Amino acid sequence: MAGAQTFRTFLISTIAAGALCAPAFADDASTAALEARIAEMEAMLAELRAEIDATRQANTAMTDRVSELEARPVAAPAAALPEVTAAASPAGNGFMAGDTRVSYGGFIDIDAHVTDLSDGDIAPTSIARDFYIPGAIPVGGTGDGEPDTDFTAQGSRFFFTTSTPTDFGNVTSRLEFDFLGSPGGDERVSNSYNPRLRVGWVQLGDWRFGQDWSTFQNTAAIPESASFLVASDGMIFVRQAQVRYTRGDFQFALENADSTVTPAAGTGRIDAGDGAMPDVVARYNFTGDFGNISLSAVGRNLALEMPGVDGNAFGWGLAAQGRINVGDSSDIRFSLAGGEGLGRYIGLNAVNGAIVNASGDLEAIPVWGGLVALRHDIGGGRRFNLGYSRLEADNDMTLSAPTATRRVHSAFANYMVTIGGGVTLGAEILLGERVLENGESGSITRATFSTKYSF
Repeated sequence: MAGAQTFRTFLISTIAAGALCAPAFADDASTAALEARIAEMEAMLAELRAEIDATRQANTAMTDRVSELEARPVAAPAAALPEVTAAASPAGNGFMAGDTRVSYGGFIDIDAHVTDLSDGDIAPTSIARDFYIPGAIPVGGTGDGEPDTDFTAQGSRFFFTTSTPTDFGNVTSRLEFDFLGSPGGDERVSNSYNPRLRVGWVQLGDWRFGQDWSTFQNTAAIPESASFLVASDGMIFVRQAQVRYTRGDFQFALENADSTVTPAAGTGRIDAGDGAMPDVVARYNFTGDFGNISLSAVGRNLALEMPGVDGNAFGWGLAAQGRINVGDSSDIRFSLAGGEGLGRYIGLNAVNGAIVNASGDLEAIPVWGGLVALRHDIGGGRRFNLGYSRLEADNDMTLSAPTATRRVHSAFANYMVTIGGGVTLGAEILLGERVLENGESGSITRATFSTKYSF
């Protein structure tokens, strides 16, 4: 604006100078007109000076105001609104729904299995193609003798947890799904598998209601695997509906009663949901800097009602399981269990809980089993795992057929590396064998390569 005012002043001054230099011979009328013009220009100059002075004063005021603001200390920014962060949620992600904190998490798991069987094949739709089920190892069969390769993402998992404050304390819950063993889907086109319920429970104070890991099992003893599961031969592994009460280091539970029974012919399996009594479990936990150890016991009423059979048998089992720390980040995991009629509680039901005798009654089958596994941390997100697992059954040969399972056992080794961002890569080799009462056996060799992204 100042440059425009200067130009205007220069223009008016030039016109005035030119007028003053007009010829002297101008007549009086011209002289009067010139004087009027000069008076007009002088008025314009006076107006221009007033505008320039006003502009100068405004600029000075603005400069003073800027200097004042620059000298004033900068105020701290307003506090940011609270965010939902990983630290605020055990699951790593979550949000509020009213008074309820909802968290979610899980992982995407892609496994590649190369399986070689000595005696036959496992059906392409069988869950035994996706992880190690010792009782599914073929014995005495025939096959093409060539290894089978499977790619699968069915082990992927997701879960939701909630926590709601009430007058009785926090009410918490967990709902968990994966896609293994799905009755839907196939490998022909879309591989569209249905989610299956793994865990679904609600807890109020010391009481838990719903489906969860059996109180008889200590999940800390499960070895780390590139596959969904290894060392399952002598492992206690059960999830089922239950009512559990926890008080300090003691736990007591009433759990779903389901008996798996070998028919009188000695072959096959009857899945009997008969019987009025739930399975009763008691457990005590030792926890410290050394790791944790649990001692547990289960009592069962094995029952079967069908034409020609109306029998009951008492089943029981004892177990010691846990994880012992070795150094800062390595550990030894172990399980040792035995009893009569443990059945589906151990070895993924490689041996049934009872057998039907000649009089139509049930007799519990004695079993014992265990596992030991070393997890050694190398550093930098790298570690390796080694382990061995075994289950033995004491079948009564006067009742069972020669094809009843007498023993299953396996050994494994894997190398795992977490490369960051929740991504873990793994490579694993597993060797397993199943032996029947007649001495026949079948073996499995499986190599697994996995990529898992946890979120």
